[in-house]
Amino acid sequence: MRTLHTRRTLTVATGVLALAAAGIAGTGAAHAAQPAPAAAHTFADGAKTAGLAAAHFGVRDIGGAARGVNARARHGFNINGGNWSGMVATGSGFTSTKSSWTEPKVTCNSTNDLMAPWVGIDGYGSSSVEQTGVATDCSSGSPVYQGWYEMYPANPVYYSNTVKAGDHITATVSRSGKKYTLTLADTTQGWTRTITKSYNGANASADFVMESPTASYPNFGSVKFTGATVDGSALGNFSPTAMDASNSNGYEDHTSALSGGNSFSISYLQE
Repeated sequence: MRTLHTRRTLTVATGVLALAAAGIAGTGAAHAAQPAPAAAHTFADGAKTAGLAAAHFGVRDIGGAARGVNARARHGFNINGGNWSGMVATGSGFTSTKSSWTEPKVTCNSTNDLMAPWVGIDGYGSSSVEQTGVATDCSSGSPVYQGWYEMYPANPVYYSNTVKAGDHITATVSRSGKKYTLTLADTTQGWTRTITKSYNGANASADFVMESPTASYPNFGSVKFTGATVDGSALGNFSPTAMDASNSNGYEDHTSALSGGNSFSISYLQE
């Protein structure tokens, strides 16, 4: 299982893929390549697993903006989300996000495939992120599912609780002042993990995201986010922005329009 702690740099088997320096408002300038340590990481309950490569779930990295604009005009894609797809609401003072999904059964295309549906606050136009979800890692050749949370720029923290394809997942991030509570529940397996931490977040976006830090998705079919709420109200009340992820080969997935104000799907596209 790979560790995930290299800031906004995509490390692949053939070298380092430095994303385009198109930049995101409020997040700084171009990216510098960093080495990818191969080390063990520690689960939240103390268990360890060997790491094979490195990447980092965190702030949105847009990359390939010009290509995204052209593809969008021809094929009706949403905005180019770079390594993010899904929906985000922007503004200020956000206090909670919540949504559920069914963990997909994936087919690994390569050992570089890595993806995670997650829910959180921040990261779209800010350098802070408070997020929790489930990562699917193909570095061993077969998909491995792990729950995790992250308070960027600190390293992700993983849970050793069992997660399988077909499990029903609910993720919640809430805030009271500078205290954030991140809860991840697998109602199929019957476990819930909750962490509360103090953190100086910008609280500038509410996020419902599918992310691939390696810019390489396994074939996940379709993932549907349901019951998406922001500050206790339906996501649709916040005029969210829809995003489609891309890499150097073009778009990797497509986000549907909102249904009922609180549900949408993200569908895999063959590279």
